[in-house]
Amino acid sequence: MKKSFKNILKLVLVYEGGWADHPKDPGGATMKGVTLAVYRRHYGDNKSKDDLRNITDAELEKIYRSGYWDKCRCDELPAGVDYVVFDAAVNSGPGRSAKWLQGAVGAKQDGGVGPKTIARVKEQVDTIQMTNNMCDRRLNFLKSLSTRDTFGKGWGRRVEGVRVAAIAMCGGSSPASESHAPSVDFKTVKKGSKGVWVRKLQEALGIQVGGWFGRDTETVLKAWQQDNGLEVDGIAGRNTYRALGLLLY
Repeated sequence: MKKSFKNILKLVLVYEGGWADHPKDPGGATMKGVTLAVYRRHYGDNKSKDDLRNITDAELEKIYRSGYWDKCRCDELPAGVDYVVFDAAVNSGPGRSAKWLQGAVGAKQDGGVGPKTIARVKEQVDTIQMTNNMCDRRLNFLKSLSTRDTFGKGWGRRVEGVRVAAIAMCGGSSPASESHAPSVDFKTVKKGSKGVWVRKLQEALGIQVGGWFGRDTETVLKAWQQDNGLEVDGIAGRNTYRALGLLLY
């Protein structure tokens, strides 16, 4: 069994972040990429949003492995390709991810990764081309969604980030900007803060950019958080930045 699952899960969780309950997100309440519906399917219909917010690492790993990694037989996929397929499965469902993989290798697109699909994957010499093909298919799908205006910026950056990292895993290099690479580097800001991340926040909110987090910035931020289903605390951290497209989704 390959040992890449936990390392790749860490990359996926960079995009998934923490708690979100966006009114326009068809997935509903989500914690670290796990929706309430998925959580209940694994641990019982009586599980509440509060239970989901307090999901354990063991529960999280079990859901991701059984629900996505194993379903797509990622242990049998080449390095880099396993990451692309896994991340797509988490973001858009195992069935769609399987079809993108099957389309990239010329297998029947039935949404299930079986022996014939694995055999076609093993016939492929150029895993970088396979990676690019899958990412392109995924982007085309995301562009067709009705929620593109709300989430499109973050989704696009996520796919490009996955592409860059996966190509590196395949042993290649990408001309894409390093800004697409998964990153956890950011600064949480609130009233009284100043600096680069305050400027980024103000630009994203469409207000005057001064680099100082004052009462006006706090007021606009709280209203934006309220409208977008986030915790209304007037503090810009990972979830707020992700929703604004300032961090990879």
